[in-house]
Amino acid sequence: MKTVEIIGYRRANLGKSDAEKIRQEGNVPCVLYGGGEQVHFHSPVILFRDLVYTNEAHFVHLNIEGEECQAILQEVQFHPVSEIILHVDFLRISEDRKIKMDIPTRLVGQAPGVAKGGTLVRKRAALKVIAFPKDMPDHLDIDCSELDFHHAIKVADVKIGNLQFADPPQASIAVVEVPRAAKMAAEDAAKAAEAAAATPAEGAAPAAGAAAPAAGAAPAAGADAKKAGEAPKKDEGKKK
Repeated sequence: MKTVEIIGYRRANLGKSDAEKIRQEGNVPCVLYGGGEQVHFHSPVILFRDLVYTNEAHFVHLNIEGEECQAILQEVQFHPVSEIILHVDFLRISEDRKIKMDIPTRLVGQAPGVAKGGTLVRKRAALKVIAFPKDMPDHLDIDCSELDFHHAIKVADVKIGNLQFADPPQASIAVVEVPRAAKMAAEDAAKAAEAAAATPAEGAAPAAGAAAPAAGAAPAAGADAKKAGEAPKKDEGKKK
């Protein structure tokens, strides 16, 4: 992994007003953690260009008024509107202790799902990696050459050397999604198929319940009841 050098100057005063003055002068308030004490300092904002605005991870060689150490970038705070760097935290490291860093991911390989019209979507721009400094990569290549529709590469699928991952094993890194137009077309086709299956074909035989009674069949029970309820008619021609 590459190393970026940051030159710093100790802060004489702490507080919001002093920090704002430091920013107005083109510097960034910083804190170095680890090693038993916190060191408050500031550095020129231009030095952070190759450290912050990049798609690779870096180690940091800190030189604070002649005191040098190796560190990693732990946290960066940006202004919510202008995105100017407001504050930076560093963590002192040593070669004999494991560290945890956010390592950027790169999607490599041609996904079959993309060739069929799908879209390759990166779900995680970086993964939290735990390793000794000597084993820490500056980026992670994620192979997408077997990724088809609705398939995803998960954290558990990534096996690289002596690296451990702090992200959830089932978290998705990349997935091939079906375009919205294709998804809507598939839904419309499914609805049309359902409607066709629910509509009887023209000229089809009537349902069993609607079938006409067979010749010679006994009259319906309702008809018998009607006849049974009628009084017998008198013979009009018969005299008393």
